[in-house]
Amino acid sequence: MVAIDVGNDAAILDAVDRFVERSILPVAHDLEQKDEYPRQIVEDMKKLGLFGATIAPKYGGLGLSAKTYSAIVERVTAGWMSISGIFNSHLIMAEAVQRFGTEQQKERFLPRFATGEIRGGIALTEPDCGTDLQAVRTRAERKLNAYLVNGTKTWITNSVEGDILAVLVKTDPSARPRYKGMSLLLVEKQEGVEATRLKKLGYRGIDTGHMVLEDVQVPIDNLVGGKEGRGFQQILSGLELGRINVAARGVGIAKASLDKAVEYAQIRKTFGKPIAEHQAIQLKLADMATRLQAARLLTKAAAEAYDGGGRCDMEAGMAKLFATEAALENSLDSMRIHGAYGYSTEFDIERYYRDAPLLAIGEGTNELQRLIIAKQLIERNPV
Repeated sequence: MVAIDVGNDAAILDAVDRFVERSILPVAHDLEQKDEYPRQIVEDMKKLGLFGATIAPKYGGLGLSAKTYSAIVERVTAGWMSISGIFNSHLIMAEAVQRFGTEQQKERFLPRFATGEIRGGIALTEPDCGTDLQAVRTRAERKLNAYLVNGTKTWITNSVEGDILAVLVKTDPSARPRYKGMSLLLVEKQEGVEATRLKKLGYRGIDTGHMVLEDVQVPIDNLVGGKEGRGFQQILSGLELGRINVAARGVGIAKASLDKAVEYAQIRKTFGKPIAEHQAIQLKLADMATRLQAARLLTKAAAEAYDGGGRCDMEAGMAKLFATEAALENSLDSMRIHGAYGYSTEFDIERYYRDAPLLAIGEGTNELQRLIIAKQLIERNPV
């Protein structure tokens, strides 16, 4: 496995295509059906440098733009969506440290994040709170030079196989507004941290887990940025990159669904001719292709806005909303074009159909994205 040659987008994407062809496609179907963690693929991703994709070169990362990164995610997802989640959740955590961490935290963690020596993710969601992050109950109490953390997190990627998590906690439950009492702690795996894998409809193979933290001692040096009360803003900034990633995953699923449909429509025959020559199938293929291209362009625009350094929650929200809905629609249309074979576990179509719904839920539901878009429209266009 050869590391990515930074500086040439065509070479980067070619390396990723070869990685997908050699490391993912031959094993994806079998591992997904078994719900087995892809350890060898993780090792190959380390060699390729994907765990440091958006981490600055001075910390050992590739320093890729969000635009290039989203193109990588699309390609990996078209091979097997679960793989993109392993490095995306890790990189959201890394982005929080890179943007808001102290210099000591950056030097301590980012080089090890970049190589994949230590891998992790973000622990936000709780059993009684998902979209309303300000309602988290996980508590971190200051005890001399450490925090004592107690609480429960769920739907956490990399929680079982990972080594560290950026955990959103309440350091001041009485603060008003509520977000001012929230902080982000880097919690390394240790005694008192118990994570168990959840069973899921799709997105298999990856270790999505339920996590209990009981009297976990976390050094004060692991408070991101070194000051309490900033965790909510820190993690929302990271979620912009996360939503661009999820949009790119939607593009990947939409593309894989279309590619399989186009191929099958030219092979399958009814009434003496390939079904691709039937107008009903042609209409579906045209709609699928149009959704794919629109989703890709929206994702590219959001990534470019992110690379520009400004606020891009509206652009990321639009991309996430449209691309994930495109994934849902294309996966269903592809299944219909395949007929009974699309419903069979022998083919990849049913996997796309099971994976796609997660995209409409994760990183903020699509209903939430609509609210964000509308709010930003009003704020940007005052009367």
